Amino acid sequence: MPVVLAQVRRLDAQVDRISLVPFISAEGAGEPEGNGLEGQLAGINALSTPRVNELLRIARALSTATSSRPLLPSSHIRGLLLQSGLVRREGEYAARNHYESEIEWLVVGKATIQTYGLILNTLLDQIIPLSDDIWYWDEVLSSYTYSSIYTVQTSPLRMWTWTKGVYHGSRARLRRLYQSSSAGRFEAEGLGSSAAQQWRQFYSIVRESVAERSISDIQRKILSPVALCRSQARRKQTQLRRLREMIASGLGVLIDEGLSFDIAEEDGKSEVADSSHEWKGVLERSVALMDMVLRGVLTLEDGISEFEDRVFAGVEEDPELSIHMEDANAAERPAVLARRLLDLLGSGIPSHIAATREVAGQSGRPSKLVRYWLPAGLLIISSSTILRILANRKADIINWVQDLGTTVKDFWFNWVIDPVRKIIGTIRHDSSSEIALMSRESLKADRDSLERMVVDFAIDKPNLAVGASSLTDAQIADIRAKVKEGDVSPVLRAYEKDLRTPFVGAVKGDLVRALLIQVQKTKVDLEIAISGIDALLKSQELVFGFVGLTPGVLVLVAALQYVRTLSGGRKGMYQSQRAGRSIRVLRNIDRILSEATPSQNNLLSYKDHGLLVCEVHVLRKLAHGLLPGDIEKEFLEDLDDLANLKGIQIQVKALERIRWAYSRWLK
Repeated sequence: MPVVLAQVRRLDAQVDRISLVPFISAEGAGEPEGNGLEGQLAGINALSTPRVNELLRIARALSTATSSRPLLPSSHIRGLLLQSGLVRREGEYAARNHYESEIEWLVVGKATIQTYGLILNTLLDQIIPLSDDIWYWDEVLSSYTYSSIYTVQTSPLRMWTWTKGVYHGSRARLRRLYQSSSAGRFEAEGLGSSAAQQWRQFYSIVRESVAERSISDIQRKILSPVALCRSQARRKQTQLRRLREMIASGLGVLIDEGLSFDIAEEDGKSEVADSSHEWKGVLERSVALMDMVLRGVLTLEDGISEFEDRVFAGVEEDPELSIHMEDANAAERPAVLARRLLDLLGSGIPSHIAATREVAGQSGRPSKLVRYWLPAGLLIISSSTILRILANRKADIINWVQDLGTTVKDFWFNWVIDPVRKIIGTIRHDSSSEIALMSRESLKADRDSLERMVVDFAIDKPNLAVGASSLTDAQIADIRAKVKEGDVSPVLRAYEKDLRTPFVGAVKGDLVRALLIQVQKTKVDLEIAISGIDALLKSQELVFGFVGLTPGVLVLVAALQYVRTLSGGRKGMYQSQRAGRSIRVLRNIDRILSEATPSQNNLLSYKDHGLLVCEVHVLRKLAHGLLPGDIEKEFLEDLDDLANLKGIQIQVKALERIRWAYSRWLK
């Protein structure tokens, strides 16, 4: 399609430039109505009539510059041609002026370009499925396993064909039997015979038909079914290749010879003016060329050269060309072209599409019903068993689904929502979310209790505490301060004294009391250590919050990645297939350029150019979305160099440039 669009836009711009030449010349010379100001006024009046305005509107509608769709459908083109009134105005040619005639040619020219693009697009769209079918037969012939699968797939069709042949043979024999038998013999041997005799006669006729069918199909007795199917696949592939080459040759003829105005973009006004006298003849020959190509492209019995010679000979001998119509009025030529375009759009193109579809259907890949009847049949046969298994395990399946839903729900709330809520609470300094290994008032209460125990012990045993009979307030305050710092020396001295005689100290001394105070001291030391750990945890509470969230996030990311892989894997596989197919298209292009026989001008033949344009068209479609945007623009420029007729050497260099410049994406 992009190749066709570029061609149509270029031709449309050339027609615009050529068609303006008569108006510019008339404006400069004051023709055709008169000279000077009067001639210009007459020209303005001639261009202001309703008929001219209607033709200009139709020309704009047929133009690729203003249309939202550069290629219009055939029904739209036919409707615009009918609206132009060219076909209905056979008796009004004398009443038209020079300007109106030129605008009619402009309308016909733009309609011809649209029809030309429509035919090119039709031929391209027909070649691509043919290539797919040829690749299908390549796969069937590339492996004995694929050939065996194809044999199984087509076995019902072969059985049906054989049965239909036996049926028609038996029916023909019965008809000949009844026609050759006389009335008396018919009654004696036919109607007058018993049912058993009639059945034996019918059975003998069927057996003879089967025997005759077996003799005619002697090849089936020599070759295996797989070999027969491979032979059939090879024959269909050859037929498709011949059809593809014929369509490609017609495509090349139209691209190289159709609507060839021989005007470059940098030409000057003088060269455009010279071409303006011949472009109407180019339109006539191009319409005849399109007609001949559509008529002869499906003649597969002839070769490529015979087809091309017949097309060009038919164009030269076309009776509707103005050079063969000596008494034709020049004003009738747009109407003749309009009628031919209407015939092409109304019957030529649809007939060609239907005939091509029929030929391709006979040699193309089998339908989906033929290819998948075996797995579909097995699925239908086993459907009752599958439904019965599902019905018997309905409760288990429901429980599995419910358990799966509950598990997913609990995971979401316990491992994702709750950790996130705790992290948010930590960030906002929520007291309820702080980590705590012990109560806040527990350490203070135990310290106060230890302080009272030691002070009471020192008051009761002052001689062990300070070596005096009583304690002063200063000494008691000093003991309190030391206890807060962890110093319980009075208790330890009593404990050391009683430990010398533990039994006496336990009964008469203070060993038990000192031991219990040390237990309280150990408890306080333990709580101080836990308090330090608690402070450390609180300082890293946000880190622990993210650590708690990490497992849920990892599982969630893994699940999302798996779901993405299910869809992205197909996309990656699809892109890989497109890249692989692009390599095959480049290989086909290389083969076309390598095997091509250049002409005297070092250009490709019509068939090779048509095949090359087809492959370039396929490659453009495959590369869309496979390459980045800026790289794709450069790629399309190189494809244009590859498709244009600039010489085989330039095309070969363009192919080499495509290979090394875009090999990163076309792998």
